[in-house]
Amino acid sequence: AYFAMQVIYARRKYKISPPETTGHPEFERTFRAQANCSEYFPIFISLLWVAGIFFHQGVTAVCGLLYLYTRLRYFQGYAVAAQGRLGPLHASSWLLWLLVGLALAGLLAHFLWP
Repeated sequence: AYFAMQVIYARRKYKISPPETTGHPEFERTFRAQANCSEYFPIFISLLWVAGIFFHQGVTAVCGLLYLYTRLRYFQGYAVAAQGRLGPLHASSWLLWLLVGLALAGLLAHFLWP
């Protein structure tokens, strides 16, 4: 919701009405940052859910909070300059891969070792 509100504020600031997605470069970066975060959200939620159920809720919750923090930093960095997204992007990708590993470990332990 925070990211979507930032897009709305940028639309108002630069007078870009929906459904337009082009205009001032700062608006385009804000819009793209929000879209990128939205594209990864279903993957994140799915992995968080599976890892939490089959691996460990506490470890998964910490990974989830760190992921949300890195996505916030990604959004803030991207809105300022395109290069500002790279560090948080790598961190959030690493956390997604960690969640994949936790989910797989939990699934394997659940189904292969009774």
